[in-house]
Amino acid sequence: MRKLLSALALLLWSLPAANADDLRLGELLADPASDWNGDGEVHSRDDEWIEIINLSASAIDLTGVRLASADSVWRYEYSGMLQPGNVAVAYGSDSYAWEQKLGFPAYGLRLANGGGTIGLWRLSEVDSVLIDEVTYLDDDAEDDRSTGRSPDNPDEWLLYDGLNPYGGDAPPIATGCPPTPGHPNGCTSPVPESTWGMIKAIFLDGSVN
Repeated sequence: MRKLLSALALLLWSLPAANADDLRLGELLADPASDWNGDGEVHSRDDEWIEIINLSASAIDLTGVRLASADSVWRYEYSGMLQPGNVAVAYGSDSYAWEQKLGFPAYGLRLANGGGTIGLWRLSEVDSVLIDEVTYLDDDAEDDRSTGRSPDNPDEWLLYDGLNPYGGDAPPIATGCPPTPGHPNGCTSPVPESTWGMIKAIFLDGSVN
């Protein structure tokens, strides 16, 4: 038993540890027309959001993981541990409170409705490293539209336009799916409601053989 535990410990020790470099930007919404942060109000600053995802097979410590827009000004630092495959969301209200707490000029995430660039950074004691970056366009930033990674191909970005359909054919490709802050990207198919009376009627009229 002791040899088995020693072998297991050696195996775990040899596995590569996940770090912030395995994080990616997952989805963002720049032009909110709904109460996305759930505070009871619709606010152009507070209801913007940016989501990150852990693409590794291990939990990642988010200490020092920050967002910055194209002007290289820090907008927010995530915190806590992010489990494999999970996502973490920063709302504009979170960004605004974080900026105030640190004494920075407080603007929130400041996602431009005409398009822009967002960077995900890892800070250390000696350097700041750009982990991931995405540029979103004007069509991506219409009311309640988000842009995010494809659940089938992490290198492809799609338009989640279920709340504000996009009729064009320019990339990113429209999915017809709604934005999903705090959840993996993709469409969810609602289960149709059924009552006992509906189920009984199916059998009584002979619809089921």
